[in-house]
Amino acid sequence: MAASARSFRELSLLLALALCSALASSVDGETSRRFWIENDAFWKDGEQFQIVGGDVHYFRIIPEYWKDRLLRAKALGLNTIQTYVPWNLHEPEPRSWEFRGFADIESYLRLAHELEMLVMLRVGPYICGEWDLGGFPPWLLSIEPALKLRSSDSAYLSLVERWWSVLLPKVAPLLYVNGGPIIMVQIENEFGSFGNDKRYLHNLVLLARRYLGNDVILYTTDGGTIGTLKNGSIPQDDVFAAVDFSTGDNPWPIFRLQKQYNFPGKSAPLTAEFYTGWLTHWGESIATTDARSTAKALKDILCRNGSAVLYMAHGGTNFGFYNGANTGQDESEYKADLTSYDYDAPIKEHGDVQNPKYKALRRVIHECTGTPLRPLPDNIERGNYGLVKLQKVASLFDILDKICDPPKVAVSEQPLSMEQSGQMFGFLLYFSEYQGIGPYNILSIPKVHDRAQVFVSCSLDGVRNRRYAGTIERWSNKPLQIPSLSCSSNTSLYILVENMGRVNYGQYIFDKKGILSSVEMDGITLLHWKMYPLSFDALGVLSKFQPIQQITNGRNNKVLIHGDAKNKLRASSFYRNGLSEGPEFYEGHFHIDSDSEVKDTFISFRGWNKGVAFVNNFNIGRFWPAMGPQCALYVPAPILRAGDNVVVIFELHGPNPEHTINLVEDPDFTCGSNK
Repeated sequence: MAASARSFRELSLLLALALCSALASSVDGETSRRFWIENDAFWKDGEQFQIVGGDVHYFRIIPEYWKDRLLRAKALGLNTIQTYVPWNLHEPEPRSWEFRGFADIESYLRLAHELEMLVMLRVGPYICGEWDLGGFPPWLLSIEPALKLRSSDSAYLSLVERWWSVLLPKVAPLLYVNGGPIIMVQIENEFGSFGNDKRYLHNLVLLARRYLGNDVILYTTDGGTIGTLKNGSIPQDDVFAAVDFSTGDNPWPIFRLQKQYNFPGKSAPLTAEFYTGWLTHWGESIATTDARSTAKALKDILCRNGSAVLYMAHGGTNFGFYNGANTGQDESEYKADLTSYDYDAPIKEHGDVQNPKYKALRRVIHECTGTPLRPLPDNIERGNYGLVKLQKVASLFDILDKICDPPKVAVSEQPLSMEQSGQMFGFLLYFSEYQGIGPYNILSIPKVHDRAQVFVSCSLDGVRNRRYAGTIERWSNKPLQIPSLSCSSNTSLYILVENMGRVNYGQYIFDKKGILSSVEMDGITLLHWKMYPLSFDALGVLSKFQPIQQITNGRNNKVLIHGDAKNKLRASSFYRNGLSEGPEFYEGHFHIDSDSEVKDTFISFRGWNKGVAFVNNFNIGRFWPAMGPQCALYVPAPILRAGDNVVVIFELHGPNPEHTINLVEDPDFTCGSNK
C-alpha cells in the first residue's frame, strides 16, 4: 500500500511538472524556456550565456535582509546566485520539517526570481560549506548500527530519499524550464576529495531525476585535478562536471582537464567556487586576500568567456551553533570556525560594499561581460548604542533545574554522547561521583569533543562549594590534577562539555560530540552517569528565577591548565589570575528611542572570555576574545526593536572587570593575541 501511494505521488508530481513545462513554453507563443550546454558553452533561450554568479546563502542571512544582499550581488554584476541547502536546518529532528524563517527556501528562491537572478542550487545531501557536520542532521550520528555517510549504504540512502522526497517537490516548480529561476542543481559536493563510490552518486542522480525530471542540468563540483575529477565526476549519468581551484592558479589548463570528464561539446568552462577570500578558525589571524590579485584572477576567466561563481559573494554569519570545523591529519587537530563567515567576500558580513574588493570585481565584471554598471548601493546605517552594564543573574548550577527539563536527563553506566542524549547542539552537563583519596586525584578523559570544564564539590553539599578544577580540550587532551576537597562523603564530579561545531570536511566527518570514552579517576573507571542537556529557551525569563545563594566565594577556586596549545588563553587576564566565576548568566538592557533609530550594530566582547550571546532571545553566536581573532558579534537591525532590548550572555569563565559590553557601529573586530 505504501509503495502504491508513493507511486501515485510520483506520478502526480510528474504530471504537474509536465503541465508547468507546457504552460511555460506556451505563454504568449514565446520560445520555450530552456537552459542547456552545447558546443562547450551554456545556452539560455537560444542565446549563448555566461554565468557570472556568486554564493549567497539564505541560512546565513536574516530573512529581512535577503533582498538587500541579493540586490548588492546584482549591483556587483552577478546574474546568478548559488546556494547550498543544509539538511540539518530543514529536518532538525527525524520527520520534523522546517521551512519557515531562515529555512524558508522557497521564498528565497522566488525573491531571486523577482530580482531577475538565476539560481544554481546545491541540494547536497552533503554540502561542506563550513557548516555543522557539512549540513547533515546530527541525529544521523545516533542511529545504530552506525550509518556510512556519503556512501551507497542503503540505510543512509533511505534517509536521503526521505529528505529529498520533501525538498525536491518544493524545488521542482521553481526550475527554469517550469518558469522559475533554477538553471542547475548540484548533487553532493567535492565528492572526489572524499571517495570514489560511483554507485552512491548514481543513486543520487536517479533520485534527483525522479523528482526534477530530465530537463534540468545536474552538476558536480570537484577540485581541478585528475584524482578528484576521476573520483567525483559521473558523465555517464549525463551530469555536468564543474571544477574549483585556488584563486591565482592558471584556470585554462584546468578547464582543458575538465573537458576530459564531460562528454564532447558538453564542457562549458565553469569554476563553481572562485574563492574571493577564505575561512578563519578560532586562534588564527583573520584570513584576507588582495583585492587587485583577486580581480586579476577573475578577469582571466571572464574575459576569455569562461564562467565563474564567486565563493563567497556574501558570506554572512554562522548564527546560533551552526558553525563547522576542520581537522588535520588526526581528529584531535581540531579547529572550529568563527561565528563570522565574512570570508573577506566583496559584500561584507554586514553588507558593506564600499570596499576595494567589491569595486575591483565590479569593474572586471563590467569590462569582461559588458554588464551595465548599476549604481553602487549605500551601506546600511549602523548604530552606536554605547556601553551596556550587565548584571549577573545566576550561575548555571543555581538554575540547572530551570534550563534542563527533568524528563530529558539521561542515566547510563557509561557517559553517553550528545547525540545519544538527544542534545544535538550546545552544551551537555555530565555528573558522576568518586571517592577522593589523598591530596589530589588524576582525572583522565581520553576522548572528549570538544571542550570540557570540570567542577567538583562534596556530594553532601550538592552544587554548593563547587570548585573549578580545570579544562580538558580535544586539541590538547591531558590528564587533569584535581585537589582533594577532604569530603566526609563522596566527591561530586561535574563536567560541562561544549560542542564547538562538528567537522564539515574530510575523513573525520562522523564527528560525535560529548564524552566519547570512559572517564577514569586515578585509573579507575567511573560509572553511574547522569547527562543534563542545557536548553536556552527560557532565557527571556532569566531575571525571574530565584537562584540559590552561594556559600563560597568563587575567588577561592583554583584553575589548573594543562596542555601546550593554550598559550593564548593562559595570557588572558582570567587565566593569569587563576580565577573562574563561570559558567554564569549575565543580563543587560539598552533602550532605542524610536523605530528610526533601530540600526545594525556590533557587540564588542573585549575583556570577556568565552561563551554564547543572545539578543532579544536570538542566538547571535559564540564569542571567544580570550582566543581571538573575532572580538565583536554582528547584530542585524531586524533583531532589535524600539524600546527595551535585552542581552543575555552565557559566560563560561568570567566577565570583564567592568561587567560591560560595548555596542558599536565600527568595531575593533580583532582581539586576543591575533590582533
